[in-house]
Amino acid sequence: MERESAETLALKALAWLAGNDELLPVFLGSTGVSEAEVRARAADPEFLASVLDFLTMDDAWITAFCEAEGLDYAQPMQARAALPGGDLPNWT
Repeated sequence: MERESAETLALKALAWLAGNDELLPVFLGSTGVSEAEVRARAADPEFLASVLDFLTMDDAWITAFCEAEGLDYAQPMQARAALPGGDLPNWT
């Protein structure tokens, strides 16, 4: 996946997350960012990578996102690999 496409997918994930009243507070709490910081960093590829990292921590979250957006379940991980830090080995 090209980086531009990966960023677009991650922005969709961020928008989906922002619209999820139950999951957004979990994201904010686990990352330590405020809602203002989310808006300010929405164009930052490293921040977008952290959004995908968060969503892929739980199968239910990533499944819900993919189903809402009509995506193949593998696409978020493909996008993550194209963003900063995505070339790091996955030991799980």
